[in-house]
Amino acid sequence: MFRGSLDFSHSQHLPITIAAVIDMTAAQPHTGSYYAASSNGSTDYAPLTGAKNADVCVIGAGFTGLATALFLAEGGYDVHVVEANRVGWGASGRNGGQMIGGISGAAALTRSLGRNAEAIVWELRWAGHEIIREWVASYDIQCDLKSGYLDVAIKPRHVRALQANVEALERHDFPFETRLLSKQETQDRIGTDAYIGALLNMGNGHLHPLNLCIGEAKAAVSQGATIYEQSPVLRIEKNSKPVVVTEHGSVTSDFVVLAGNTYHFLERKLQGIMFPVNSFIIASEPLSPALVSEINPQDLAVCDPNYILEYFRLSADKRLLFGGRCNYFGSDPEVIKRQLMPRMLRIYPQLAGINFEFAWGGTIGVPINRVPQMGRIANNIVYSQGYSGHGVNVTHLAGQIMADTVAGTLERFDIFADIEPFTIPGQRLFGRQMVALGMLYYKLKDKL
Repeated sequence: MFRGSLDFSHSQHLPITIAAVIDMTAAQPHTGSYYAASSNGSTDYAPLTGAKNADVCVIGAGFTGLATALFLAEGGYDVHVVEANRVGWGASGRNGGQMIGGISGAAALTRSLGRNAEAIVWELRWAGHEIIREWVASYDIQCDLKSGYLDVAIKPRHVRALQANVEALERHDFPFETRLLSKQETQDRIGTDAYIGALLNMGNGHLHPLNLCIGEAKAAVSQGATIYEQSPVLRIEKNSKPVVVTEHGSVTSDFVVLAGNTYHFLERKLQGIMFPVNSFIIASEPLSPALVSEINPQDLAVCDPNYILEYFRLSADKRLLFGGRCNYFGSDPEVIKRQLMPRMLRIYPQLAGINFEFAWGGTIGVPINRVPQMGRIANNIVYSQGYSGHGVNVTHLAGQIMADTVAGTLERFDIFADIEPFTIPGQRLFGRQMVALGMLYYKLKDKL
């Protein structure tokens, strides 16, 4: 995943890789990622042609859109999903695959909620995990889902933060194994002396994100949903029954859910309220059993606490997937490798002779206050976006909330909708320069 934040309070970051911000007016192929090369086949849903009718039209077939569609289809709704490219084309199919509990902007959420805030936010933090595990089991989704995660510490203040996290887990009777590890215990598990300790959390884990997308798409279709690929949306006609219009077709529905995150510019109201932050991943050739035993014998996902963070894990075929934020806005694999390889070698110098076969990146949607953004464009048009690197978990919660909203249950939707998003002046014109300044700021903070 790509991880990181541009707010001015540090909370847990999550890894999540993503695609460059693109005005989605033409269909695009999958990026050249390890995930695309190792997917469980390719999706081949027909483009939208002609005039269709549905109860609900969902724009975007990433995690948010697919989760919304699956919940709605399970509830008996006729739901049509319109995707500009392929299922999982954007962040959902490119991310680091780290399934981490948490929700960005928790402090802002807590302030907004007042009484019982801690309990409510705690429930939200873990809801996505439960959804993923249930669907993987009930729909037999083959996505290499595994348990085990390390939050590593670089400085003493990081250890203190991990201790506070342990206390919170204990206070809420967290049902999975968690414990603080010493420097030596950490090194024993991940074969590096780069960290002074870690928090082991067996409630978190990792997975193949694109295969999870593909599996959830198949599950939604099995429940009656319709998916259209290679169908960029040109506009939404706001009527008593809104119309989603593509080049060759349209969907008229009672309700529209916008689930395009940073990959669309359909609504003026949603412009300038998120930073598009780039993150990247490299994937090695398959490692020998001896190297696997040395660097990650327990198959744990790992993430550091920095703002300009690094995260890594093994794939099912024992490649090292190593990701991080970079002050780079392109997609050239060789440039990505040049930026990430030195960072990887600081942690694993024993991998100096290993070939890294894949490199890719993308864009995370980061609100200024880091709170996931949910709201209305009109009474019958809602949106969800801006997960700040917590996407694998929070998108599934968001899909459930979007489905509840369509059904008229608004309690959780209102928690997020009541927090007005900050508008970022000049973001469309000066977004890259702002991100570069933010990167410099957080590099300095990481050194403190």
